[in-house]
Amino acid sequence: MKNFLDENFLLQTDTAQRLYHDYAKHLPIIDYHCHLLPDQIANNINFKNLTQVWLYGDHYKWRAMRTNGVNEDYITGSKSDCEKFEQWAATVPYTLRNPLYHWTHLELQRYFDVQELLSPKTAQQIYDDCTAKLQTPEYSVQGLIKKMNVETICTTDDPLDNLEFHQQMKQQPDAPVKLLPAYRPDKAMNADDVPALCAYISKLEEVVNVTIHSYEDYLAALKQRHDYFAENGCSVSDHGLEQVYAEDYTDDEIRAIFVKIRANNVLMPGEILKFKSAMLFQFAIWDHEKGWVQQYHLGALRNNNTRLLTQLGPDTGFDSIGDFNQAKALSKFLNKLDTEDRLAKTIVYNLNPADNELMATMIGNFNDGSVAGKVQFGSAWWFLDQKDGMTRQMNALSNMGLLSRFVGMLTDSRSFLSFPRHEYFRRLVCNLFGDDIENGELPNDIEWTGKIVQDICYYNAKNYFPFDK
Repeated sequence: MKNFLDENFLLQTDTAQRLYHDYAKHLPIIDYHCHLLPDQIANNINFKNLTQVWLYGDHYKWRAMRTNGVNEDYITGSKSDCEKFEQWAATVPYTLRNPLYHWTHLELQRYFDVQELLSPKTAQQIYDDCTAKLQTPEYSVQGLIKKMNVETICTTDDPLDNLEFHQQMKQQPDAPVKLLPAYRPDKAMNADDVPALCAYISKLEEVVNVTIHSYEDYLAALKQRHDYFAENGCSVSDHGLEQVYAEDYTDDEIRAIFVKIRANNVLMPGEILKFKSAMLFQFAIWDHEKGWVQQYHLGALRNNNTRLLTQLGPDTGFDSIGDFNQAKALSKFLNKLDTEDRLAKTIVYNLNPADNELMATMIGNFNDGSVAGKVQFGSAWWFLDQKDGMTRQMNALSNMGLLSRFVGMLTDSRSFLSFPRHEYFRRLVCNLFGDDIENGELPNDIEWTGKIVQDICYYNAKNYFPFDK
């Protein structure tokens, strides 16, 4: 029987162990999509305690605590940080076979060298010891990043953001990480909520100091922000959508719809889809013009619990996997861009595992030989970024594409303690190849396989993203 979380965790064969320890383990991390706060990185803060760095904003943990019967006061409510941690510690033993059990103890080991299992018995000692470490310079935010060998971080930023903290980081020549923005204009196309969109347009007017009367004015203002992001080192965009929008429309239709939006009038369902389609296509054109990488996170059914959404707001743990019909619209959207020779490097992520093979085959339609792995089936995302989900995503990509050209893992996280997810992913990659070699399904060429492993874990992303240009 193997020991839990030892040096060969998830590595089931001698070959897998060799691939990981000799080829993957020490590579830097390129985290090209996350939700970390740039001000905390630029200001290099120290968190006051373990709860603040570990539980604040982590709706994975919040969902588990609610399921375990923990009152909301101990999750997002008014209870003290110590009391909230105690409730998390009481929940952890009940997370057996949930990836949270792995992540929790992997993070305690990698950052704090805590070997004990978290439980009510060990909670206070772990909390006190880790909190004490978090007060030291080595455990500042940049210290935590350096500890995990993170080379590049791309945050997720609205077009209205002034990017002051990304600029501030550029003035820190000794900073351990390159901090770059990502352009996420979802709020700018959210015609489902016309009052919110009108308020957004008004804020945009203030930022660009221009009055927006027409659809052309709106595009010009957003393009100005796109240019501003590029000037500040941005070379990736991102969208979090239920599905890609690819309705047919005319420019005159979109102009008329925009007039209705500015008048704060309710839109018909067809008008909403046309407006979203026009905006999404326009964003993609700008990305192509600048040589950016565009990302599409598809399939989340958000804000399912109206009562708790009203009480706590969005991004608090009440989203789930949706069952959207992704294929036709995605194909139509990518094909329209490709036909006009305006298809940028593209990564598509699905949240429903039923769409794995769909995505794996869709990307092959638009890989045209101009760039290795130009269109990517993105890493298993959100509910799927665990052992089974990541393995299934990589198997689908292996069967229907080239796993060897895959740009690998990202954290998609709000926590500075989430970088061991890259290690988790790398161990699974090595285990897949190790199993195949030991089963005689792949040749026992460790040098070449080790190169492929390194490419997936680091070098493919290094070459794919224009971060060094």
